[in-house]
Amino acid sequence: MASFNKDLFISYAHIDNQPLTPGQQGWISRFHASLEALLSMRLGHTIKIWRDDKLHGNDVFADEIVNQFAQTAVLVSVLTPRYLNSDWCTREAREFCERAALSGGVAVDNRTRIFKVLKSPVDTQESLPAPLKSTLGYDFFTMEDGAPLELDPAFGEKFAQDYNRKVGKLAWDIAQLLKQLTTAVVASSNGDGAQAMAKATAAKSTIYLAECSYDQKETREILEGDLRRHGYTVLPDEQLSQDEAGYIATVERLLARCALSIHLVGVGYGAVPDGPSQKSVVVLQNELAAQKSKSGALSRVIWLPEGTHSEQRPQQVFIEALHQNAETQFGADLITGDLETLKTSIYSTLKKLEQPEPQPPERQLTTEDGDKLIYLICTEKDRKATVPIRRYVREQGYDVALPAFEGDATAVRDAHRQLMTTCDAVILFYGAGDEAWKRTLDSELKKMPAYRGGKSLLASVTYLATPMTPDKEDLIDIGEPHLINGLEGFSESELAAFMPTMLPSGATV
Repeated sequence: MASFNKDLFISYAHIDNQPLTPGQQGWISRFHASLEALLSMRLGHTIKIWRDDKLHGNDVFADEIVNQFAQTAVLVSVLTPRYLNSDWCTREAREFCERAALSGGVAVDNRTRIFKVLKSPVDTQESLPAPLKSTLGYDFFTMEDGAPLELDPAFGEKFAQDYNRKVGKLAWDIAQLLKQLTTAVVASSNGDGAQAMAKATAAKSTIYLAECSYDQKETREILEGDLRRHGYTVLPDEQLSQDEAGYIATVERLLARCALSIHLVGVGYGAVPDGPSQKSVVVLQNELAAQKSKSGALSRVIWLPEGTHSEQRPQQVFIEALHQNAETQFGADLITGDLETLKTSIYSTLKKLEQPEPQPPERQLTTEDGDKLIYLICTEKDRKATVPIRRYVREQGYDVALPAFEGDATAVRDAHRQLMTTCDAVILFYGAGDEAWKRTLDSELKKMPAYRGGKSLLASVTYLATPMTPDKEDLIDIGEPHLINGLEGFSESELAAFMPTMLPSGATV
């Protein structure tokens, strides 16, 4: 691994550094200063960033620049329409990639030494070298009324804040790469480069952070930065195909590397790859991850903030399916709380993946087994109303457990999952809970075989309790199976009819 005397080179087109108003600093000059300051703070020493000032504004290529690329660790290309039409700029990118291949490689343990900043949208990137074309970019623009606006303080405070956040994320990612390069150089000089690099980049779970719709992009960037700061590899780390078949093939390949996938669902349907299904990337990724999860090789977290409703019909259908369809939600924890709740759930899942707890011995259900467990699911408001049921069940020689009502959201959800995994039967007490609560639980019950290694429940029943609602009335009118009507009070006789279903075939109490 070669050593470097310059940390970073900024490649840009001269016209893109022209100020919007006289006396104002050019965008590239400000970007250079911001990145240099943040990188120096991140690394704890003054960073060496350089660029060609292109004072004359012509596209005469300077070979002396290329000769310094072998001693430069990182390239940042600022893409604009002018950049892609400039022989000078695109040659800088090609030459850096070629020199990088000779000085340690274009990538270091899945981290690329080239970074792509999109100052404005571009129609094509075909003139770029393959390594730069395939890498993900950092968008430094936003769309308003169909027109792009650069993240520039001249457009207002919100633009300045977004600009600072973007530069901060870019600086963090570059800092992590520079640290890895330093480790590799030191290790190489000691003769144990490969071993030291493997140790320095050691194994944390690889995470697939799914592409999302426009309204969730800011949240995705925040989450991606947080995960990377904790040392996780986050995919996708490459541009995905706009063709449906190619998109599916690439996502499947990337998911195969991951232990966890995270899906952020908002009001937008998302981009639609060119193909026969006309499904958005949000829907396609969810389907592919759910399929992968069925093999047991992928954990999933879906974030659907409470109350999310879309005016786009296809997206609203998808949102409703996430709430109601076990196949759509397969293998996933559906999180409806705020961003901090989502983060807590993600890191709890990662901890379980990386530090799995010993599995308890499987419960043995025999005719002599007197401690079969009934999970009585209810809301906290219904806790007192379930007392007659719990008393009766215990009198019949069974254990009964309620959900956890105290603790943080992750602890409550973990306790629920544990009971869903170990119980022998379920009574769903439908009293104070609303229709959405009931549908969520119905979806969870449909997913139970995935929690239980395919082992089915001995029995599952819904117990109706006051207040009467149109939904409960519908359940009675249509003759919903496995239904106990307790709307007029505790029904011991109907519950007694439920108890024999708790026994394995041929057994007696």
